[in-house]
Amino acid sequence: MPGRARRCNRGRMLQQATGENREGAAIRLIRKPEDVSSPLGKPVDRVSRQCCGLFARRRREALFLLENRMHSFQITAPDRGIEISLKNRVDRKTKPLGALGLLERTAIKIGLIQQRLDPEFGQPHLLVFAGDHGAAKAGVSAYPQDVTWQMVENFLAGGAAINVFARQNDLHLAIIDAGVAHDFGQRAGLINAKVAPGTANYIEAPAMTAAQCAAAIERGAEICRNLSANGCNLVGFGEMGIGNTAAASLITHCLTGTPLAECIGRGTGLDDAGLARKQVLLETALNRYRAAGGSNDPLAVLAEFGGFEIAMMVGAMLGAAEQKMTLLIDGFIVGSAALTAAQLAPALTDYCVFCHRSAEPGHAAQLQALAAEPLLDLGLRLGEGTGAALAYPLVLAAVNFLNEMASFESAGVSDKA
Repeated sequence: MPGRARRCNRGRMLQQATGENREGAAIRLIRKPEDVSSPLGKPVDRVSRQCCGLFARRRREALFLLENRMHSFQITAPDRGIEISLKNRVDRKTKPLGALGLLERTAIKIGLIQQRLDPEFGQPHLLVFAGDHGAAKAGVSAYPQDVTWQMVENFLAGGAAINVFARQNDLHLAIIDAGVAHDFGQRAGLINAKVAPGTANYIEAPAMTAAQCAAAIERGAEICRNLSANGCNLVGFGEMGIGNTAAASLITHCLTGTPLAECIGRGTGLDDAGLARKQVLLETALNRYRAAGGSNDPLAVLAEFGGFEIAMMVGAMLGAAEQKMTLLIDGFIVGSAALTAAQLAPALTDYCVFCHRSAEPGHAAQLQALAAEPLLDLGLRLGEGTGAALAYPLVLAAVNFLNEMASFESAGVSDKA
């Protein structure tokens, strides 16, 4: 109804998702602030309640606010009624069974998404979300925070790697200012969706408020709804934000249970001393969060450690899956957004093509949690959506062989005896 806040439907944790949960709209688990569990889902004693009760209560109230400000995403798994026909169409091509490997499974997935035996892409886009992180100033990155806005300028001038790959593959490229600490003004190719000029320093306090997190999610979803309304049915995701590998490490640890040290990498090229400093800083941030009653709830973790570009990608992915678009998932930072979105709506992964295996160590934990099989393994760790852009020709090849390759019958080729 007009004027009434719509509630976010929230699914079970991805690891617990079954076919039954994936088929329908995600289930809303939390109805009021006091329904939110204690940090690890276990009762806490009276002394613990006295020590952190105030902080925990504030976090529960913030999470309640976040959920109730969000759009109610209705994301269901694709109807599998067409799957047998798609598999038969793939198997009858002039090749041995399974000879095209992952391309065959990709073709079937895209056919299921589009509910067509002859899928096609329209107006393919690659979106690069940019945002600044308060923790960058504490030394979690090898580069100064100003590089974020400088790289956005490079994107707008057409000089970055993602520009080259997008041009090469005829992908429409759009840059989204989700929360850069810089005023770009009105620029061609730039979507101004800024929530704030950068997040707070999560080493000392939550990165964003519940209201800011909800706003980022909603703005991301709206971008993809608008693309869908204009004929786009494939969207790739990229990002730019100095310090965002650190945020992705914390998110990955909280949402997969992987030890934090195994989620932390060199990011933009930290030396050994820089990597050690990054590990100490992230452990400090995590300890502060846990001491204040922080849980592994995906929305709470996103608001605590995420960047505006990560939160906006979460919303964009949810919005794109709701519109039954194909999502091209890049590497580690984009993967942290996909991990978050998939825990909110487990059926989201049915719309995702995972493009590459990142050199960042935490990406392996993400891929395992998402049961994902990436198309490429090139040792990439640039970000920007470069892995998605490089994988797009393979995705296109999957669709093209499904549509254009001859069958044994049409080519008059004998099948195996």
